[in-house]
Amino acid sequence: MGLFGPGPVYEILDQPKLQAKQAHCHKLLRLLAQIGVAAPAAEMATRFYWPMVAAAVGFRLVLVLFGGDLHLASRPEVSTPLTSLRRLAEGYWLKQASMSPYSDFLAAMLIRATGRRLQMSRNISLKSLDLTKAVNNSANVCAGGIASLIYLWNPWAIVTCVGSCTSPIENLMVVIMIYGACSRLAPLAAFGYVLATHLSLYPAILIVPVILLLGYGPDAPPSKVFLLKSSSASKSDMSEYDKRTSLEVQHFSWMTVVHFIFWLFIWSCYVLLLSSIILKKVGGLNEMFGKTYGFILTVKDLSPNIGVLWYFFAEVFDFFRSFFLIVFNMNIIFMVLPLAIRLKHRPCFLAFVYTAIIAMLKSYPSAGDSALYLGLLGLFANELAEMQFTFFLFFGYIGVSLLSPVMHNLWIWRGTGNANFYFATGLAYTCLQTVLVVESVGSMIKHDRKLRLLVTS
Repeated sequence: MGLFGPGPVYEILDQPKLQAKQAHCHKLLRLLAQIGVAAPAAEMATRFYWPMVAAAVGFRLVLVLFGGDLHLASRPEVSTPLTSLRRLAEGYWLKQASMSPYSDFLAAMLIRATGRRLQMSRNISLKSLDLTKAVNNSANVCAGGIASLIYLWNPWAIVTCVGSCTSPIENLMVVIMIYGACSRLAPLAAFGYVLATHLSLYPAILIVPVILLLGYGPDAPPSKVFLLKSSSASKSDMSEYDKRTSLEVQHFSWMTVVHFIFWLFIWSCYVLLLSSIILKKVGGLNEMFGKTYGFILTVKDLSPNIGVLWYFFAEVFDFFRSFFLIVFNMNIIFMVLPLAIRLKHRPCFLAFVYTAIIAMLKSYPSAGDSALYLGLLGLFANELAEMQFTFFLFFGYIGVSLLSPVMHNLWIWRGTGNANFYFATGLAYTCLQTVLVVESVGSMIKHDRKLRLLVTS
């Protein structure tokens, strides 16, 4: 018997048991290290955040004033039939004045504010699970600042701004919607949603993550993790804060959702009323829906873009055109419900996945669509630290960005290639986006599983 009882002496003498405990501790330490992301470059970017923001805005102004020879407004990767300023009569004066009517600065600031909301929710969830000290021992970057810098310095965001297309405005409306939902500001979320769907039909599917954000709040670990924490801790050991936080995570606020639906109705009526007054002499709302939503769904303009639908419908027989239109348009809807069921506890991440799917499967994609979801991807820098194929994806996007204008030049201007050359880059671009969506979803699910393992251990 030892000096302080038999327990400690027994544990010291039992070498196999001691080795097993040491191995278990090392495994937990490895899991804790994998949850964070060691990024000294990210910390440096956060330290010099505002100088980099000013440099990004200044770089855009220089390109707008002195980059007229780039002819970005005519590039199929930048301007599509939906986003081209040449088809927007209201932008004629701005184009003649050589000014860019759009700016990404406000969208980047809202992305940064959304990242702060997510960081606060993440810290509260980790505190309720007693994992704050363990996770903060590893590197923990400010995801909101990193995401906004990614969006500002993304070459695709820069060319869409300098190319004078409407993609930055569409992206801004989507970001306003996500920020309003994360902040539980129902009027702001409804305003962004109505204008985003008015400019483009595809953001309509984002109503699912918006309702989840308004109901449950920002992203949090799965409810099973909190239930395991509650069952493992005794009532006396569990603090009142942990109980209250655990209940708040599982509570759904129906009043906020009803408030959002009310404002959604108000903004929709307001936009439709203004549109009917403006278009009264040229066909009214029926003409507007046919020339906007109908144009998007029927894919009547087969001018080349970085997608794949233009090539497919140029080659398909007219007899099968209606069938494949239904197939491609329903393909997006089929993915909404399964992803919402699996990722309902992370609605902001679900919004990122939906925006990536929209950019991949929409009828007239542009580089601005990719700039949006890549900026939103930075919001989850801590959770997606273990995502695989990042090297392949990074250089794959660079390769597609460089090869796409080359193949288009060989096909259209030099005549030494054909449509298959340019279509190959669009197909590779679609495959890269598919890999990005699959790997990001898989990494987020693995992250949630590791949190559950840490709680049970």
